[in-house]
Amino acid sequence: MSRPLEGLLVLEFCQFLAGPSAGLKLADMGARVIKVERPVKGEAGRQLAIKNMFVDGDSLLFHTINRNKESYAADLKNQDDLDAVKKLIEKADVITHNFRPGVMEKIGLDYKSVKALNARIIYATVTGYGNVGPWANKPGQDLLVQSLSGLTYLSGTADQGPVPFGLSVSDIMCGNHLTQGILAALIKRARTNESVLVEVSLLESTLDLQFEVITTYLNDGKKLPQRSHVKGSGHAYLSAPYGIYETADGYLALAMGDLNKIGPAIGCDISQLYTDSLSSFDRRDDILRAFSETFKEKETNDWLKILVPRDIWCADVLDYKGATELSVFRQLGIRQSVQVSESVQIETTRSPIRINREKLLSSKPAPKVGAHNCTLNQEFNIKNETT
Repeated sequence: MSRPLEGLLVLEFCQFLAGPSAGLKLADMGARVIKVERPVKGEAGRQLAIKNMFVDGDSLLFHTINRNKESYAADLKNQDDLDAVKKLIEKADVITHNFRPGVMEKIGLDYKSVKALNARIIYATVTGYGNVGPWANKPGQDLLVQSLSGLTYLSGTADQGPVPFGLSVSDIMCGNHLTQGILAALIKRARTNESVLVEVSLLESTLDLQFEVITTYLNDGKKLPQRSHVKGSGHAYLSAPYGIYETADGYLALAMGDLNKIGPAIGCDISQLYTDSLSSFDRRDDILRAFSETFKEKETNDWLKILVPRDIWCADVLDYKGATELSVFRQLGIRQSVQVSESVQIETTRSPIRINREKLLSSKPAPKVGAHNCTLNQEFNIKNETT
């Protein structure tokens, strides 16, 4: 299958998650992505592990984010290595980096200098808090950005205090935004034949993730989110019945719906609580409590048999074991295998995008540090001793 970004050359000067996750998306769509990283140790993400899991010398997390890429080892403080990298830049379509502001300027690979080498380059950067301003040099870290953005006051109950999201959501969203910016820049370059600078930051991405609720805050007298006092409430800004309810044997998720329809369906009289449309939010906690007591009376599957035929939006609440055993999980084919070495294979997820109904699968593993120096030196006629 021909992939939409085939023929595109991307140089990735990135580490950890946000920048490399964008490179992963570009690679899955057919781009040739070359990680430019320091010799021997490589990028710092090789040693950043979840649950201390390592595969073939690098963290499982690194393998997850960097499959389907090549590696070129270069010491950017060494002139010979820097000259070699500049030859790669001359041939590249896209450069990505997430160094702090000033680092690329110091080594002569800032946007202006790179544009002088390659007038059609797409130059894409990730920062924590923007390239200028008093916070420009602060470290951009996911939990810190979540905390600064207000995101941690959306989940959990009112008496819990701030609750961070259980994923590196700032990094992941920023990687998505970087990818979007690069694709838009490529379209513009196709029209103008000129270079484009793309800039994203973790904080801006995390604020944009909350565009609905921040807009509500700004236009509602700047009233803070009202998290429910009831365990399982699903959204600080949404009314009852939105949330997760304990059942006799598990949990049931209930999305937005007609309370006049749901109450009778489950045998819960809320007529004294739900008196008009405003009371679904004003009396949210009281309604949630009433529903919570009712849902404990039957098992989840029994409730699904009652609610689903009535077109009431609901679902079982599953852990990873249950989710990966669903027939729809197998039908979608979201899992793929990556062959790390002759004896080592890891299971991971594929790109969620399909092109002409074809899944974007790749069994090519993340590269060892400098694994492609020799072939790239030959291909691009680079005179360099680095191997």
